[in-house]
Amino acid sequence: MDFLNLLIYIFAGTLLASVLSIVPALHIYNVAGIILILSITFKGLIPTDALPVFMMSMIVTYSFLNTIPSIFLGAPDDSTIFVVLPGQKYMLEQRGYEAAVITSIGGLAGIILLALATPFAFYVFPKVMRIISPHMFWILGLILVYMVMSEWPKGMERAKTRIGKFWDAWKSLSAGILTLILSGFLGIIIMNKSLLPLEISFQGVMPAFVGLFATPWIITNIISKIEIPEQHIAKSVDLTGSIIARGSAAGFLGGIFAALFPIVTGGIGGLLAGHATAQRDERIFVLSQGVSKTVYYVGAFLLFFVPALHITRGGLAWMISPLYTPHSVNDYWIALAAMLISGGLAFILVLLYSRLIIKLIERVNYKLISWVVLGILILIIFVLTGPMGLLIMTVATSIGLIPVMFNSRRMNCMGVLLIPVMLNMAGLGPKISKLLGLLR
Repeated sequence: MDFLNLLIYIFAGTLLASVLSIVPALHIYNVAGIILILSITFKGLIPTDALPVFMMSMIVTYSFLNTIPSIFLGAPDDSTIFVVLPGQKYMLEQRGYEAAVITSIGGLAGIILLALATPFAFYVFPKVMRIISPHMFWILGLILVYMVMSEWPKGMERAKTRIGKFWDAWKSLSAGILTLILSGFLGIIIMNKSLLPLEISFQGVMPAFVGLFATPWIITNIISKIEIPEQHIAKSVDLTGSIIARGSAAGFLGGIFAALFPIVTGGIGGLLAGHATAQRDERIFVLSQGVSKTVYYVGAFLLFFVPALHITRGGLAWMISPLYTPHSVNDYWIALAAMLISGGLAFILVLLYSRLIIKLIERVNYKLISWVVLGILILIIFVLTGPMGLLIMTVATSIGLIPVMFNSRRMNCMGVLLIPVMLNMAGLGPKISKLLGLLR
């Protein structure tokens, strides 16, 4: 592919993803799946050698711009569930734009660190994968245990009675455990039972994710009495070299962990890295989450192009693998170039789109925006997955409201993927499914 065509498909992927990323809860993997189906149906729509470049620019742009609906519209996906609370806090303090910029600076840092990690990708990561591959099951089990332990009882001094103190101490932990179990049960059902028609079965997890992560927050926005203050467009951000370095290190550690391990998302990786490195500064936290989710999304796809590794970690690599296979190191360098160029473009687009969203929020009632967003979510689910998708979303929403109501971590909703995959790795998945009557 010549340089001009490379740029054309980078710009096309970046532009398309920049528009789609603003649509709340519309995941890039769902869009990529539709594009790949169209590419197969209409041969020549996107040339095979241009497909990875186009997809790389899309995933990079999405990893940057999905911050905007997370902060300003309250509809996060699985990788941004930890950016939401600090981002919402920044917005209520008139600093939503600053939160978007800090997160995007983290995204840029993640892109640069991925480029610098190239020697590790070629020589270290293959050896690491050979070591950890046989131990995936119990490592995922430890992650689940840690997720629950991180909800450890707190706040016992609030109530006056013993029962009140007990409730205050254990409600978050109990809600976290309940959310994990119910979401895991939902995941087992949707992964073992064909609830959607065959032609759209690849969208099976989408209604669950929208219900678990997006609609509960939108509903909260609608019923709450929060008034969104006028947002301040800062000309600079309060970040020192030390803060950027510490946040980047923590975020990269979490993001690359998530990119290498199946089912572990950037949000979970960011939590583990944040705790492991004891990052408590709010700016470090927000920046590290920007690094983590970019490294998670982009890194998982970039590893697909490493000749000695060639792992299909992440939804995009898995979807594109039947149509395209990297053959040489040159494919990796092309993907790396696409990543760097689209990363720079995406950062600029975050600044532009954030200002546009702020103007929209200032001119239109926030509750009205939330109602419109909820309507868009319902319409997307109905169009892509039909009535059964709406049913799955409704059930998932009832589960997703538990952590919102009881102030526990919404990360526990990731049990929808973690639990069924862990059970399958342990060889227990079919037995559990038969016990539940899902398999014969």
